[in-house]
Amino acid sequence: MKENNYISKSQRQKVEAKGQKKKRKRFKKADKQSQSIVQIMNGEFLTKDFVMNNLNYIFFLIFLMILIVSKGYYVRQLANDITKEETAVDDITSDYVETKAKLEEETRRSQMVERLQPLGLKETVNPTKVIRIKEEKQK
Repeated sequence: MKENNYISKSQRQKVEAKGQKKKRKRFKKADKQSQSIVQIMNGEFLTKDFVMNNLNYIFFLIFLMILIVSKGYYVRQLANDITKEETAVDDITSDYVETKAKLEEETRRSQMVERLQPLGLKETVNPTKVIRIKEEKQK
């Protein structure tokens, strides 16, 4: 356990003074924060001294905001371009499928027989024969 010690009046005043200094520092920080909020609300932060002291930082923030806005426009333009290209590809694909279907319909065997009959060409009845020649191996 802690023993009780006799503290003189002067020592007690020093201890209390240290405690009060710490409390005052805390209040100063809170006062400084509240002052900065008041300055923002009043517009005092736009005074010449503040602006001149923080000019580099202000220009950097403005530059970042411009970059963010330009990036948004760029992304929107890319999205529009992608949409246009997708519709173009879909149109070309549908044209391809339609043309292929027409070609298959026109080149069916029954269609070809009907179209070639006026020229005097007829469909063969005998199957085609393949002639294969076997070459002898030379020694």
